[in-house]
Amino acid sequence: MAQKSVIFFDGVCNLCNASVQFAIEHDVKNIFMFTALQGEYAKTILPYFDVDLNKINSIILVQDDKLYTKSSAALRIAKRLNGILPLLYGFIIVPKFIRDWVYDIIAKNRYKWWGKQESCWVPTPELKQKFYP
Repeated sequence: MAQKSVIFFDGVCNLCNASVQFAIEHDVKNIFMFTALQGEYAKTILPYFDVDLNKINSIILVQDDKLYTKSSAALRIAKRLNGILPLLYGFIIVPKFIRDWVYDIIAKNRYKWWGKQESCWVPTPELKQKFYP
């Protein structure tokens, strides 16, 4: 069986948590695992990719031993979800600097627009197997 793709997300961001819950709901092929950027798994794995956890302001996707950030990560995630969501991958033809510019505006304002939690979201017991600590 192929290694699952891992989505690293900001565990205290309401938008990020909602996005993870959305991805779980639409991950009918059980492709993804999830973990908070603040968690132990992120501290272990991401330095291998030269990611400074103190400076990251992005969702991260590790897929087939490659790391994707910002809009590239989001589009690659959408591509593997069910329904019409894979159509969003068509935006990959937009130059990365434009896609990431839009992503950065949302990322910069995510706490102001959607709020922030005091601690990381804890998955239900039924979902725990989809998460790394």
